[in-house]
Amino acid sequence: MMADAGEDSRALFGAAVRAALEAWPALQIAVENGFGGVHSQEKAEWLGGAVEEYFFRNADLELDEVEDFLGELMMNEFDTVVEDGSLPQVSQQLQTMFHHFQRGDRAALKEMATLITQRKCKVRATALTTAGETDEDNDANSMEQMEVAATNDGAATDGVCPQPEPSGPDSQTIKEEDIVEDGWTIVRRKK
Repeated sequence: MMADAGEDSRALFGAAVRAALEAWPALQIAVENGFGGVHSQEKAEWLGGAVEEYFFRNADLELDEVEDFLGELMMNEFDTVVEDGSLPQVSQQLQTMFHHFQRGDRAALKEMATLITQRKCKVRATALTTAGETDEDNDANSMEQMEVAATNDGAATDGVCPQPEPSGPDSQTIKEEDIVEDGWTIVRRKK
């Protein structure tokens, strides 16, 4: 009976990890846009098992260790550097889930997974272009800026999924006079 409860808790922890990763906008964008190649979806599914196993093999993880691990996985598997501030949040969620698992608090673990699933955002990324940009300007070494729009798939929002602000023509394009020599862009304060 005790072994069954442990296996159930482990399965519940795995489901909670997958829920947190599926709700992570950075991972959603990477998968939707094929940043991991043709097998991006399979890599995302594998990622859940890899994170789960990482916690089981390293019981006393610090938050920065979890962040580093997730950051490395995103870079290695999806060629993505996460700079949106979500890495510490997802790492904290995962660490909290693992603490619930270690204490045997199945109710809290299940509640957390359900809450994350309800608050899951559907994100869409679109490339931003500069005024006067041509196809010839795009080469293999250039970096592309992305604009992210989030919509809520779940019932409860509580401000978790910010709705995109209405944007005018100037908010999505960078004016040619703002691009100075050497590719630097002048950043101006919003009025």
